[in-house]
Amino acid sequence: MRVVIPGIAGLLARKVATRLLADGHEVIGIDARGWPGAPPDIELHAVDIRKRGAEDVFRKRRPQAVVHMATVTALVVSSEERYRINLGGTRAVFEYCAAHGVEQMIFVGRHTYYGAGPDAPLYHTESEPPQELGAYPELADLVAADLYAANALWRLPKLSTAVLRLCYTLGPTGHGTLASFLRGRFVPMVLGFDPLFQFMHEDDVAAAIALALSKQLRGVYNVSGPQPLPLSVIAAEAGRRTLPLPEPLLALLVGRAGLPQLSRGALAHIKYPIVVDSSAFRTATGFAHRFDELTTVQTFADAFPAGGRARQLPLS
Repeated sequence: MRVVIPGIAGLLARKVATRLLADGHEVIGIDARGWPGAPPDIELHAVDIRKRGAEDVFRKRRPQAVVHMATVTALVVSSEERYRINLGGTRAVFEYCAAHGVEQMIFVGRHTYYGAGPDAPLYHTESEPPQELGAYPELADLVAADLYAANALWRLPKLSTAVLRLCYTLGPTGHGTLASFLRGRFVPMVLGFDPLFQFMHEDDVAAAIALALSKQLRGVYNVSGPQPLPLSVIAAEAGRRTLPLPEPLLALLVGRAGLPQLSRGALAHIKYPIVVDSSAFRTATGFAHRFDELTTVQTFADAFPAGGRARQLPLS
């Protein structure tokens, strides 16, 4: 199958591309950042997904499937540009799919879609709406992109669309939000709170996305791996020191005093858990994670030892 991956330069997208290539797919990547050292069998186009050059790839190469991974978080890009990338880019990709006969779309979203708050249920199901955007407005563009992708299920009936809401990823690349919490000198915690964090190994994420493609999945699905752990336990297993502080003081210190850079809204995510029910995805695909929670943390800790010189890799 010929598969286009917008956002292929991201660390997680590279793993997905390599996995799909190993599974026998023809992989075409679109990303303005490029991918130095990419496998020679992957066809790369260093163009902005929102520009004419990206649509030309769809028009000339006629992919059967798309795995859309060209979204970014508030940890990486400022608000105005983030909105253009997340919502504008997602809209463009769906328009290309509709115009050029793409059969299958995998939209790779995030479980943070549901929001973190004191009144949220312990386990979120796919039917729940997003919550707590008032407390974390930096998520608005990602939520909008997710909703836009989900409405393609009825708006573009000829396109088989699957929206995957992935829990946090962790592993040796240091990719993602949870890894950013753990990469500072201290792990920030709000005094009196120790939320559950649900995460899975990067390789399991790549396997889940590849499985969704091979099963021609259609619909909205939560995707998760092993059982969640309290943030303090994750920090301890990674050899990190936690720093519990009153929320007003912590809000002033993030990005300083050895603490990672976090947006103000992200503080809710170190107070309240976001845990998803992924039973529907497992039933539909037969997915089973390979890495348990402690092994997953250890792979991160080995690559980014506490007090050592961690490999500095860009987030996506």
